[in-house]
Amino acid sequence: MKSFTYERAKTPEQAAAAVAGRPGAKYLAGGTNLLDLMKLEIETPTHLVDVQDLKLDQIEKTAEGGLRIGALVTNTALASDMAVRRDYGVLARAIVAGASGQLRNKATTAGNLLQRTRCPYFYDTNMPCNKRRPGTGCAAIGGFSRQLAVIGSSDQCIATYPGDMGVALRLLDAKVETVKADGAKRAIDFADFHRLPGNEPQRDNVLEAGELITAVTLPKPIGGTQLYYKVRDRASYAFALVSVATVIQKDGSGRVAFGGVAHRPWRVEAAESAFPGGARAVTEKVFADARPTEDNRFKLKLAERTLASLMAQARS
Repeated sequence: MKSFTYERAKTPEQAAAAVAGRPGAKYLAGGTNLLDLMKLEIETPTHLVDVQDLKLDQIEKTAEGGLRIGALVTNTALASDMAVRRDYGVLARAIVAGASGQLRNKATTAGNLLQRTRCPYFYDTNMPCNKRRPGTGCAAIGGFSRQLAVIGSSDQCIATYPGDMGVALRLLDAKVETVKADGAKRAIDFADFHRLPGNEPQRDNVLEAGELITAVTLPKPIGGTQLYYKVRDRASYAFALVSVATVIQKDGSGRVAFGGVAHRPWRVEAAESAFPGGARAVTEKVFADARPTEDNRFKLKLAERTLASLMAQARS
């Protein structure tokens, strides 16, 4: 691990200014992903700004009837919150599908959104990777790609977003609240938060230098039967080959978002009008522009079958 300096911020504005003003600085909260990457020298921050004292660990009702989730709320606290379990069941189910109990006790809401890809070539520092070292190439293209993207990829990168919580937040039309180094605040639609790789696969999201996530907000509950299912190579503690988050209403209408298939949680709202026609009708539209490899073409059928299973479960 490379040497670094360290400080504990007292306010969100102070933290944002500290990171923006020092090249190579990064935030430290739960550290469940960052510290692993530092040990492998994939991440080599020159300075860490610890944000654990910022008091962003509350879940509150909003005036609009939704919830405001502080950036430092742990995954365990969020999944066990009674309002989340009652009104946003798909979110609670997605969270407990991820990681282990120990990790969820430390992992934070903001950190979950910022976790890096688990592409094996990103983690192997002997291999070229445009996400880890821009301009070096992508060893995954033409390599072993079973776990990687089937849609939204580019000629520079076919990595996937690894999270579960983010798939549910995309389904629920969440927003990400931030503060910038100059103190300016903004709310980013979750649909716009994560980027596709394009020609800059090293950029996972639209945050500016030093911009700090302070909260995630959920709109008022939408009801329906809320389900999340994650298909993976092991029964637990594994990342998704395909995951499906869905809300299905009694009249047969619904929403669906997919994980494990693209560089960001994947949802195509225009395809949701096909819900009455069944899972195949929906997934044919969702994955109309898919570019799978021979290794991961199976994900397209897997996504259809997983959605079909959840639709049947909702009807039962």
